[in-house]
Order: sequence, then structure tokens, then C-alpha cells
Amino acid sequence: MTDPSPPNWERSVLERVALKALDEQRRSRQWGALFKLLWLIFAFLILAAWMGWLGRPDRELGSASSGGRHTALVNLEGVIAPEGKASADRIIKGLDRAFKDPTTQGVVLRINSPGGSPVQAGYINDEMRRLKMKYPKTPLYVVVQDLCASGGYYVAVAADRIYVDKASLVGSIGVIINGFGFTGAMEKLGIERRAYTAGENKDFLDPFAPENPAQKEYAQKMIGEIHQQFIDVVRKGRGSRLKETPDMFSGLVWTGEKSVELGLADGFGSAESVARDVIKAEKLVDYTPEDSVFETLSRRLGTQFGAALGQAAAESAAAHLGGLR
Repeated sequence: MTDPSPPNWERSVLERVALKALDEQRRSRQWGALFKLLWLIFAFLILAAWMGWLGRPDRELGSASSGGRHTALVNLEGVIAPEGKASADRIIKGLDRAFKDPTTQGVVLRINSPGGSPVQAGYINDEMRRLKMKYPKTPLYVVVQDLCASGGYYVAVAADRIYVDKASLVGSIGVIINGFGFTGAMEKLGIERRAYTAGENKDFLDPFAPENPAQKEYAQKMIGEIHQQFIDVVRKGRGSRLKETPDMFSGLVWTGEKSVELGLADGFGSAESVARDVIKAEKLVDYTPEDSVFETLSRRLGTQFGAALGQAAAESAAAHLGGLR
């Protein structure tokens, strides 16, 4: 019986294995060179940002970049929280720059927010009132985009006027504390809760313990106080324009059209129309603080590194699978 294998088949197999190993080494060298290049670029950009070679965004240069009479714009977008695009520090910084510019004819705070921290919203509201007193000739208007609810509206009422779209959602004047209770699930699963406290209310609203009636009553009293603070701020900001109804402070939201009827807003308009028709300075200059150069580069390069690593892993896996076929 003859051997079905072709002559020198061992050599052919060894050649394929060797070629495969060389190909893997070549790929490894290519990726190594790419990563070294990316790290070199990253290090250079960090150095450039630190040395100030990359400059600063025009909007941070104040009146030198505004080019004459204009309407200043600051965007408040997203959840109002200590960290993020809608933090009090960030919004106050933008408003302060906008008012300081001597060529600013009026300021528009454009809001698109579901609310957030009452403390952060309070900081912004207080600063808006301070700036209005310091710069009495510079009007401050709020323009609502899709949503201005809860803490977003808390901020808005400090403005001279509030403009909405007829389909905007406005209001939600209320306060909430929410959570979960897991005691029933723990009993079914045989899980025992162990918590040791010094202070009888240190486990206040613990989701793993049965609801404590005294703590529930205290929590309700606490959010009631914050709710009253919210109501007082709205009444102070809107004054006689407010047409109070029994459900105005119940946490409901209204369309922009209804909010104008109720005195929660003053009229309809966008940032562009308010600049053109109300402030009479059509040119908009955006004073919203941006991320620093370092933060932007870190985020972008981090994304690129992640994508490169993912591609490398995928190609490596594909190569190994190809070798197993």
C-alpha cells in the first residue's frame, strides 16, 4: 500500500509554521511601534499644554475675542451636579465672564436640564442675582430648550425673563428622595443583615432594614423644608407674574405654552431670537466653559488607545483562530 502523503510533507508543514511565526512577529513589531508613537504624541501634547503652546479657546479671552457688541451665551445642559457639565462652578464661571465683558449687551442662559442637586441649583441662582445687582444695565434671560424641570427651573427663576418653546417641558416644582427596600428578598434568600451603629439613626433609610416610621416622618419633614425653599424662590423670582394654582407646586410639569399662561415663563423664543429681537445684539458669543486642553486630549487619546487595543486584540484572536483551522 502506497503512502498518500505528498513527498516532503514534513518540510511543508514546518515552512507554514515558520511563516506563521514570522507573521506574528511582524504584527507584534508593528503594534509596538504604533503604541510607542502614540505615547510619544501624547507626551508631547501634555508638554505643549503645560507650556501653554496650544493657546486657549477664543471664548476664554473675554472682550478681546468678542469683536464688539454681542449677546453672551452660557449653556446649562444635563443633570445639575457637583461634577459634570452643569456644575455650579462651571456655570458660574461662564456667567461671570459673560457679565465682565464690557461689550456684552445681554446674557442668555440656555437651559436643557431635568434638574439635579438643589444645593448646586441654589448656588447658581444666588450668583445670577448677585450679577444682576452688580451689572444692572445688562439683562439676563433664560431660554428653555426641551426641558427645564426641578433644579433647572430653580435656576431659571433668577432671570429677568424666561423664554420657552411652546412644546418645552417646564416645572416639576417638588423634591424627592427615593430608594428600594430589600427586606422581603433577603428573607427569601436567607440573607441576614448585620449593621452596627453608634447613634440610633446612623442607619437612616437603610434599604436593607425594615422601614422605620420615625425616620420616614423625619425624611418627609426634611424634604418638606427643601420644597418650601423651592416655592419661596419661585415666588420671589416670578413675583406678580405667577398665577398660582392648587397643583402648581405639586411636582407636575407643563408645556411651554401652558407655562406662559401660568406665569412660569414670559414668552416664546430661542437664543437667536432673543438676541436679535429682545437684546438687539444679534451676534451670539458662547462663554460656556470648555474642558481644558489636557482634559480633552486625555479623553480623546484614551478613546483612541482603547480602540487600538480592541483592534489589536481582535486581530490577534483572528490570527490564532486562523492558525487553529
